[in-house]
Amino acid sequence: MPRFSVIVPAYQVQAYLPECLDSVLSQSYPDLELIAVDDRSPDACGTIIDEYAARDARVKALHLPENQGLGGARNAGMAQARGDYLLFLDGDDTLTPDALRAIADRIKETGDPDVLVHDYARTFWTGRAERNKVASHLTEEGPAPFRLDERPGLLRVLMVAWNKAYRREFVEEHGFAFPPGYYEDTPWTYPVLMTAGTIATLDRVCVHYRQRRRGSILSTTSRRHFDIFEQYDRVFAFIEERPELAHWRPVLFGRMVDHFTTVFTSRDRLPKGSRAAFLRTARAHYRRHHAGGAQVPLRTRLRHALVHYGLHRTYRALQSAMSVRRRTVKAGVKSVRGLRSALLQLHYRIQLRLPLRADRAVFAAYWNRGHGCNPGALEQAFRTHAPHIRTAWIARPEHHHTIPPGPRRLRPGSFGYWTALARSTYLVNNVNFDRRLKKRPGQVFVQTQHGTPLKHMGLDLQEHPAAAAGMDFEELLRGVDKWDYVLSANRHTTLTWERVYPGGYRILEYGYPRNDVFQQATSADVTRIRESLGVPEGAVALLYAPTHRDYRRTQSPALDLDRIVRRLGPRFVILARAHYWHGGPLAAGDRVIDVSDHPCVESLCLAADALVTDYSSLMFDYANLDRPIVVHTEDWDAYHAARGTYFDLRSSPPGAVARTEDELIDIFAGGHWRGSRSAELRAAFRERFCRYDDGRAAERVVRHVVLGEPAGLPEVVPLADRHPVPSAASGLAHPPLATVPQPFGHPPVTEGR
Repeated sequence: MPRFSVIVPAYQVQAYLPECLDSVLSQSYPDLELIAVDDRSPDACGTIIDEYAARDARVKALHLPENQGLGGARNAGMAQARGDYLLFLDGDDTLTPDALRAIADRIKETGDPDVLVHDYARTFWTGRAERNKVASHLTEEGPAPFRLDERPGLLRVLMVAWNKAYRREFVEEHGFAFPPGYYEDTPWTYPVLMTAGTIATLDRVCVHYRQRRRGSILSTTSRRHFDIFEQYDRVFAFIEERPELAHWRPVLFGRMVDHFTTVFTSRDRLPKGSRAAFLRTARAHYRRHHAGGAQVPLRTRLRHALVHYGLHRTYRALQSAMSVRRRTVKAGVKSVRGLRSALLQLHYRIQLRLPLRADRAVFAAYWNRGHGCNPGALEQAFRTHAPHIRTAWIARPEHHHTIPPGPRRLRPGSFGYWTALARSTYLVNNVNFDRRLKKRPGQVFVQTQHGTPLKHMGLDLQEHPAAAAGMDFEELLRGVDKWDYVLSANRHTTLTWERVYPGGYRILEYGYPRNDVFQQATSADVTRIRESLGVPEGAVALLYAPTHRDYRRTQSPALDLDRIVRRLGPRFVILARAHYWHGGPLAAGDRVIDVSDHPCVESLCLAADALVTDYSSLMFDYANLDRPIVVHTEDWDAYHAARGTYFDLRSSPPGAVARTEDELIDIFAGGHWRGSRSAELRAAFRERFCRYDDGRAAERVVRHVVLGEPAGLPEVVPLADRHPVPSAASGLAHPPLATVPQPFGHPPVTEGR
């Protein structure tokens, strides 16, 4: 018996069906059957299905004698299904890579719920991808599984059949089936969710929902859109037969009216001359199913009044009046903002006509988040090695506390900000400045970047539109054309930057300034930082720093940190740092310390005895400390598919590789994290990526760019001659081991010989 039965109805989708079927059969989780239903399609769908069935035994071809519509085709597929869980996929949609594995893992994690709701993304015929806007309701935080009463907001997620997995025995026990007609998902999904004893969510895009330019049901003009009334009659009949569900009536009434108005106000669904009849029918259903206590949000009251009173012309008039009012208010606000913006730009143009100030440099990092990274290290180096240069730092007000004494503080968009951009000779950032920056002759833009690239960057993101998130590549290249110098820490980075950011700049392969501190810090610094973080004396501190997942809307931690520290015992603590794009905390507990808001990640690295990460570029920096690194690669295939990577980290890791949370625990329990094999892997990794990070990178940049001394730069210290500050645990006479018993079975993947 397979784990999943994936049911794919097919009708006039011959151009998309092969991609749909391939997306199922190529899943990394192979325990499935694919039931492809030819709904008497007049095109080649039936032939395509037969060809796939001949090639793969997991495909069951089902040909219906007459067209039954989407609901009937799904019912026919369910009758043949033998899997533990049912999934529905329309013939023009696709599963994302590793979707079934993620669904299987979440089902197991939540105890085989009756229904699992997962996320989707709309993929448009133009190539644009857009994730579900209410995916926050799919958060995996909180108790799981649950009942719908505990999380009623789940009803805001698109009520369709294909964004869920259903336990087959649950479906059969309650006799759920799809009705005929359009909007067949409505009397399926509401009853299923209300009846389910256990529900779980998966905050991951598992389906790409194709938005066809023409040909989809929702863009078809037809009187069959009147089917929506009968479908909601079925929903309310279901409730009437089950008194225990009566409390859902007001909620479903509101959803029904919203759905009616959506159909009515859509321009291309109802045939000409049928709108009055549709509104009369909607009004009758409003009265028939009206429920006391129904909460109508203020923003939808006009639409509800449209259905309640059948006020077609009144609604149109009010809608026009409200539209005029909104435009008037918006225009007023826009005028005030426009006036200030115009004054700022006038000020900027005046400043551009004034002479450059040779003794001024302006810095920023991470889209004005605060002082730090390579620009932060360079700003300090400017004051040390070129004290005649007056520095200024751009940051939003909430980040001004991170700016040390010395540089002038500037707010983005202020008059001082535009003055600094117009008249400073040196511009330093690890991203681009405001796109309205006009680079002047004589200005020097140092683009420091902010890491060694493992994931695809720059122009390579053209192949990953979901990860690019609407990036304007022409604007990107206009920004590149303003760069004079780009920093690099190794040859891999140099070759990557030249290709993905093509421009006329010069690359300075001098190392990353932010890593200088690793060669300059002392044991006293390490002790001081650990005390400030609350790390107990004698403990082993693990820094957990996961990267951003482009394929997930919310970034819940992939590891159960509380479980890990419980298993490893009292001598271990975890410093948990969320990615800067989404803050934290990742977790917090007696021995899990949230450090997401700490202003200096380099200090956290100094405090840690080992780094635990996934695909974060922090591993390239941390390797300069020559301390253990453990890489967690459980979702490598999904990450690689969504973002793209420049090499297989599993084949060239900086230390032990854990494919699961249990393997991660085993690595620390058995001491493999600091074993000889891990040391060998780290040495090879450092040789490849850390050659120039010897503690004097910032000095080289300042001497070259500001002092004009490219010929007299400090020689690079060889790796063998460097002595980065040791970790606190390395000084213990008997380094602590985990208290978890030594596991049985095969060793971690990088420790085997």
